Amino acid sequence: MVLLGNVGMMAVIMTDPRLNTPMYFFLSNLSVDLFYSSVIAPKALINFWSESKSISFAGCVTQFFLFALFIVTEGFLLAAMAYDRFIAICNPLLYSVQMSTGLCSQLVAGSYFCGCISSVLQTRMTFTLSFCASRTIDHFYCDTGPLQRLSCSDLFINKMVSFSFSDIIILPAIVAIIVSYLYIVSTVPKTRSTEGCKKAFSTCSSHLGIVSVLYGAVFFMYLTPDRFPELSKVASLCYTLALPR
Repeated sequence: MVLLGNVGMMAVIMTDPRLNTPMYFFLSNLSVDLFYSSVIAPKALINFWSESKSISFAGCVTQFFLFALFIVTEGFLLAAMAYDRFIAICNPLLYSVQMSTGLCSQLVAGSYFCGCISSVLQTRMTFTLSFCASRTIDHFYCDTGPLQRLSCSDLFINKMVSFSFSDIIILPAIVAIIVSYLYIVSTVPKTRSTEGCKKAFSTCSSHLGIVSVLYGAVFFMYLTPDRFPELSKVASLCYTLALPR
């Protein structure tokens, strides 16, 4: 369903000239969740049906790297979409000028660049730890928390660096989204057209829903104490299988 939905949406956007707008350009790139779901779901399904529930060390590193790359990239793409909605609603007459093809491409490229930098650093910090405990990963994919629980290294510095780095990566995107919507909320009531208000609400509501689920789950997973591993698995399902469009 994830594959059909995302590929179908991208095909429609690319083939319909009427959808050649920045909003749909970002929406087609937001199908990046197709990739991080594909990184996790196939292996999870194989392990679910197989008696041998295993993954190689190289496979674990690859899965960790790709998942971190795509999840951070999506976070920044959501911030770029919030900025796009801010320009469209607050400065509609300048929309085509300010949201040029060049700027949209730069925002997408910047999102992937930040995702790549984050993924490289997170992967390096995690897999330079010493793993001398059980080899059983208490999760359905390779993630930071379950891997750290298998380590016999001193995790204090690692966790502090990871927490600080998460703040550096996540907070700018969250601030961009919040500021954009503050401007939108202050502008929409001034719109005299009822149709305009409905259109603004419809274009923003789905985006806000995805932002709430993704950032809510990520905040619970990575910025809170690792005391509830079972709840963490449930939260992981929200953005690996349930969230993708």
